[in-house]
Amino acid sequence: MDDRGQINEPELRRFLNWLIEKGVHGLYPNGSTGEFVRLNAEERRRIVKIACEVASGRVPVLAGAAEANVKETVAACETYLQYGAKAVAIVSPFYYRLGPESVYAYFAEIARNSPIDVTMYNIPMFASPIDLPTIVRLIEFPRIVGIKDSSADLSFMMRMIHKVRPLRPDFSFLCGWEEILVPMIAVGADGGTNASGNAIPEVMRKLFDLAKSGQLEEAMKWQYRILDLFGTMLNPFDFPDGFRSAAEMRGFNMGRGRQPMTPAQQVNRASLQSQLQCLLADFGLVEPPASGCAPRSGQVAKDQIGQIVYEVLHELEQRGALWTKR
Repeated sequence: MDDRGQINEPELRRFLNWLIEKGVHGLYPNGSTGEFVRLNAEERRRIVKIACEVASGRVPVLAGAAEANVKETVAACETYLQYGAKAVAIVSPFYYRLGPESVYAYFAEIARNSPIDVTMYNIPMFASPIDLPTIVRLIEFPRIVGIKDSSADLSFMMRMIHKVRPLRPDFSFLCGWEEILVPMIAVGADGGTNASGNAIPEVMRKLFDLAKSGQLEEAMKWQYRILDLFGTMLNPFDFPDGFRSAAEMRGFNMGRGRQPMTPAQQVNRASLQSQLQCLLADFGLVEPPASGCAPRSGQVAKDQIGQIVYEVLHELEQRGALWTKR
């Protein structure tokens, strides 16, 4: 967003080009990290159009198409097909917590009417869960071609693959929780669509390549390396502000989100940014803060305090008010 709270189109195009250059296999506009629920329908369509124009056939576009009801969702599907999207991703009904029969009816109606392939999006923390019996019923629709699962439940992914793949070998399984991307691929998932890809696309690509090539020992080393970074981007910030902050450190003007912040939140965000910068510096992606990085324990709250103390001591040293031996 720009200073007026409008879509910053030049910066969005630059960012999407950078993602492609860093090796992502596709673009996923209007996902959770893109705060699609805080955009209006016109803005969501504009973002998908921009993504399709930037991709220009270099990578496929999986466009988030969830709207408030089936009619508007199908209309979005029709529009995104015209723009050039490869498929759409549709989250299960949110706000109203629906049971399995209603979730089935929702996706079945979309599958009957969508002119573009549909990937279901299971994110139980924010929307009605899509359970396994419902998924097995829905794969009867050829238009439904995959599922993105952000439940962080490895056993659920295994059960899906075990039940669905013999019936639909073409069906795609995508992991939406990067903390377990490598284990998900190891049990048969095809890949992932992950928030961290907005900040560390080259690292996520490395994870994927190692896992898909069977180099699981090396892949797991990288998987463990991203745990602290992912936890810091996810937990202390209000989602998805941590991922936005990390992307800013990679050189992009992401602007402010639509959710207002109190002064206290702004101060807390500033202190967390130094911690994020240190974690990104560990990967050689950015320079560390001028004050340096405090030793870390792996506990986000404790490390945040430690970094603040470290920076205060550095400032006092710079002013000649304190001498310490580190």
